[in-house]
Amino acid sequence: MTGRERVLAAINREKPDKAPKDISFTPALYDTFCEKTGSNDIRAYFGLECKGVNPRTVATNDADFAAYMEGLPADTQVSSDYGLMSRPVGFYHFLKFIHPLRNAETLDDIDAYPWPDFTDEYRYSHLKDEIKEAHDQGFFVPSFAGHTFETAWELLGFEKWFEDILCNPDIPDAVLERITVDNCMMARRVAEAGADMLTLGDDVGMQDRLMMKPEIWRKYLKPRLARIIQAARDVVPNMPVWYHSDGNISDIIDDLIEVGVTVLNPVQPECLDLKWVKDRYADKLAFWGTIGTQSTMPWGTPDDVRNTVKDMIELFGPGLLLAPTHVLEPEVPWENVLAFFDGIEKYGNYH
Repeated sequence: MTGRERVLAAINREKPDKAPKDISFTPALYDTFCEKTGSNDIRAYFGLECKGVNPRTVATNDADFAAYMEGLPADTQVSSDYGLMSRPVGFYHFLKFIHPLRNAETLDDIDAYPWPDFTDEYRYSHLKDEIKEAHDQGFFVPSFAGHTFETAWELLGFEKWFEDILCNPDIPDAVLERITVDNCMMARRVAEAGADMLTLGDDVGMQDRLMMKPEIWRKYLKPRLARIIQAARDVVPNMPVWYHSDGNISDIIDDLIEVGVTVLNPVQPECLDLKWVKDRYADKLAFWGTIGTQSTMPWGTPDDVRNTVKDMIELFGPGLLLAPTHVLEPEVPWENVLAFFDGIEKYGNYH
């Protein structure tokens, strides 16, 4: 099988020749990868099957965020199309966010904000050719159409989003709506360009429960997620849809399926009862992830990693793409990275 065929089989809950896999590194661990392997291409070195092709998320028009940066430290940078601001904190790749709509109190404040233009053809002109090139190379191509909740709270501030959703809901609702329209545009365009899977995500889970009451999620986020998915499926009716949320999201998995999610990521083992997930949803969902980045990858031995890979293949395979449940941080030993791939090679053959 080609990589594309292998992933398509897995996400359709069919049997591939062997288990597909994915991995990503933070900058410090990427440097370790380069030093250990002499390569700078993770995908080629480890034989990864996926190659994402996404809309460009650098605005072509220079939005003026100066008024929102008054009084901020000189090292503050605008770090997203939406004007999210950040500063280095001197610890690896981590940043301190500064929220440009932190003082918004009225809908006029929202309307006056320099919102990005997601109708600009610059964002999409490369998609069709790059997706075709990746397909010609045998890759499976996922395409990302944006966060919704995460972008909204990054603009308003985490605490402010939750306070306003109870006390001044028109503000977060208007911000969510702006973002949803943009994400619908991206979803439609990646479907038109031939992507294999729509990828979406919002971290709405904490370690043991949702960040909000399920009814809040269902009122403000579920219908918008449904609209974004439908925008892609208006073009490709059966397009697979991958959804990411860390944490314990067991209260809304049925809702995710209802609005069209077909692939669940990352299936975090520290937060979810994996046997319950498998028993309840294996006939409705494929799974992407399952290898803990709070536990096995940083703190386990290489044998622990290999055994966990084996356990996950036995539990979720063949409808599984194996991956750490998030980007790997600097504390993950290089030996554990190698053990992850060794375990897949040893236990992931479905013949």
